[in-house]
Amino acid sequence: MRAVQYEGTGGVEVIAVNDVPDPRPEPGQVLIEVAAAGLNRADVMQRLGVYPPPEGVTYIPGLEVSGRVVAAGPGSDDAVQALVGTDVVALLAGGGCAEKVAVDARHVLPVPAGVSVVDAAGIIEVAATVHSNLIGEAHVSAGQTVLVHGGTGGIGSFALQMLSTRGITVITTVGGPEKIEIARGFGAEHVIDHRAEDFAARVEEITGGRGVDAVLDVVGAKYLDQNLRCLSDDGCLVIIGLQGGRRAEADLGRMLAKRLRITATTLRSRDADTKARIISAVGAEIWPMVTAGEIRVPIDSTYPLAQAADAYAHFDSGTHIGKVLITP
Repeated sequence: MRAVQYEGTGGVEVIAVNDVPDPRPEPGQVLIEVAAAGLNRADVMQRLGVYPPPEGVTYIPGLEVSGRVVAAGPGSDDAVQALVGTDVVALLAGGGCAEKVAVDARHVLPVPAGVSVVDAAGIIEVAATVHSNLIGEAHVSAGQTVLVHGGTGGIGSFALQMLSTRGITVITTVGGPEKIEIARGFGAEHVIDHRAEDFAARVEEITGGRGVDAVLDVVGAKYLDQNLRCLSDDGCLVIIGLQGGRRAEADLGRMLAKRLRITATTLRSRDADTKARIISAVGAEIWPMVTAGEIRVPIDSTYPLAQAADAYAHFDSGTHIGKVLITP
């Protein structure tokens, strides 16, 4: 089969599409003929050499796919065998940017009704990330207020929709005035252009000095102090990315006085059982919202596998709205 590989670390010039052996599903796994793979920030960080795959995981990038199950691993039970011939989405630790991929059967869900099999590739990773962090870690609920950074990206656009549908007030940051109305369309009540304004000062103004109950952050060190300033008493900062660095100082006095929490998670390295629980929760709570049209999958662009470098270049530009997909 053909697959994306990184021939070194660095920019898009290290991306190649090579012939590699087909994966073989193990017991409890299924083999998926890939219809599309979603491109994520983790794939870029791996290409740059700062986020290697977990031990034992293929170096082929790609954390989410959609496609048809064409085989089950030897000795798999009836439930796994029954997946053969169905269209699914799958959460992966790697290997998705290829023509085929093998994955734990517990980490797949059926393609949601009303979503094409190609577009479905852009939903599972963001759904699992947003739900596990904002619902599972921060425990946000109706009537609260949440700040989401990057409101027009894959993670952000999904978070805005999920939160607003649940009766949660959403404030978001975007990079440029042209993205403000787009973020509003995803459900943000307040949109801040972080290039033009101090977002912490704006959050204080918007909330009347109270602050927000939670912050979903993909930036990391660069935003740490401002994020803590944004939080209300008993607030929670959820860090899921390090685009702005990994080391920063925190005002512990502010944290003590306001009883703040910081949690930092990655989805990719979690153990198989934990991922299975996350996927089960997404299927039970998020899939009905997708099939009802309450959450849509914003697809920015789709590139053939042979043009993977172009897909990465577009992703790196930061101009995309929603997900960038790669199709074999």
